[in-house]
Amino acid sequence: MYQSLLVVPSLVGLAAAQICGLQFDGRIPATLGVAGFDVPNQFFSESNVFGAGLSFSQLIQLPAISGSLFDINTVPIEVTISDDSVFNGQTGFRRAELLPASNSGTDPSTTGIKTLHFSLAKDDTRPLNLSHEYQLVFLESNDFSTNQFVLKTGTILGGDATVNPDTLQLFGNVNQNPPQLLFSVPFLSGVFHNFAVTLDFDALTTQVFFSAGTDPLEAVTQVIPNDVGGQGQFHFGLLKKPTDGVGDITRNGFQEDGIDEGIIYGGIFQEDSSTGCISLDP
Repeated sequence: MYQSLLVVPSLVGLAAAQICGLQFDGRIPATLGVAGFDVPNQFFSESNVFGAGLSFSQLIQLPAISGSLFDINTVPIEVTISDDSVFNGQTGFRRAELLPASNSGTDPSTTGIKTLHFSLAKDDTRPLNLSHEYQLVFLESNDFSTNQFVLKTGTILGGDATVNPDTLQLFGNVNQNPPQLLFSVPFLSGVFHNFAVTLDFDALTTQVFFSAGTDPLEAVTQVIPNDVGGQGQFHFGLLKKPTDGVGDITRNGFQEDGIDEGIIYGGIFQEDSSTGCISLDP
């Protein structure tokens, strides 16, 4: 089990430790193996999201590295994409993403106050092509009209051209023009980047916590107004956009051949923060 700290909304101080209730848990035991992602399981959907004719056992790797901050007797997993990672005819994209098994789009993971935890790291043997934009973690609304938040890296289409593409950028609701940048941090090699994102689906706000490596999470923003309404599903993986944004980029745009790219994830879980409970340290 992990140790949890009660964080008051004002962030003035911390109260006594307690255990936060879990909404879903995507931390993977080593015994599951990659074949376990192809059949119904308690962690992630076995049918979404990947290219036609593929299966998760062809896309998931179990890298031989230490776990992330919140991996307690669980292992990191890597999501990879290739030239064949064309989902639902979206030939402008290459994508493979894990969706929590219990996250139907209208379930309680997108009601009340919840805190989503996840860690991610580079695989330097499967580097990303940073001339492209990548969505690495996002909440897609139940009507597919927006992402209420999205963690990106690479060259953001229509974004600030002065930003180093090797940066993790967490944006708020993408229907805002331009989307609000909530937090950014350099995307370093050889270390896990740990996030907790508190989503208040009643007050329509977001707060971000972050650390690197094994350091405890710390608040890196205050509570920020951000429209997280509309429920939906959480995605963890790679959605690689084309290098141009002309027309319908889901169907059009350049993708090079020979794609072999991956991102490593760990510590994925969501907790109920309706009492202010947020896990900062294992």
